[in-house]
Amino acid sequence: MTTPTDRTPRLLSRGSWPEVRRIGDILRAETVGGILLLAAAVLALAWANSPWSEAYRRISDLEIGPSGLHLDLSLAQWAADGLLAIFFFVAGLELKREFVAGDLREPRRALLPVAAALGGMTVPAVIYTIFNARAGDGALAGWAIPTATDIAFALAVLGVINTHLPAAMRTFLLTLAVVDDLLAIVIIAVFYTGSLHFGPLLLALAPLAVFGLLVQRRVRSWWLLLPLAVATWALVH
Repeated sequence: MTTPTDRTPRLLSRGSWPEVRRIGDILRAETVGGILLLAAAVLALAWANSPWSEAYRRISDLEIGPSGLHLDLSLAQWAADGLLAIFFFVAGLELKREFVAGDLREPRRALLPVAAALGGMTVPAVIYTIFNARAGDGALAGWAIPTATDIAFALAVLGVINTHLPAAMRTFLLTLAVVDDLLAIVIIAVFYTGSLHFGPLLLALAPLAVFGLLVQRRVRSWWLLLPLAVATWALVH
């Protein structure tokens, strides 16, 4: 006889075998990328704090891109606004897969990592506010800084150590990192945007709608999807 307890999914239970295998395959494929990212971070830190740090700053500040489209950005900006846009797109797709067809499609399973992400944002912001409440000089304006997890490094570390973690824990950490950073982006957009240019923002809806329509119709031609994605990014930027 099955009891109600037996039918209730545990928050950190192992999950279905296809999902366990899928998450494991993803993280194994990301191990090399994670190692390269961590090695590049160590190299950049060493370079930026070496006697040749001025060369590092000159390269970071080097501007490339068409100025007529307001895309004459520095290399640092291309990395932060360009490469990370691709990263978040891929991470968002993975998170959607978890909620739509993965083990997290059950609300009870999804509740814990989402709640942990909310707590991971709220608690650091509160601690920051308490310590800087009387600091003055605009110190409180930085309350959102500690809310974000550096998802790129979090997933890099997760990819490197994935074989030493239970499958359920890997899924939990993957969801926690993605949800935390996506919510932090919403905070930045809502509270730290100085001005909006509604013309380009509204125009971005056109290529975005066509992109969504093609994807819904199972169109996989990169030469159609990639220009639409670039156009959407440029208009939003």
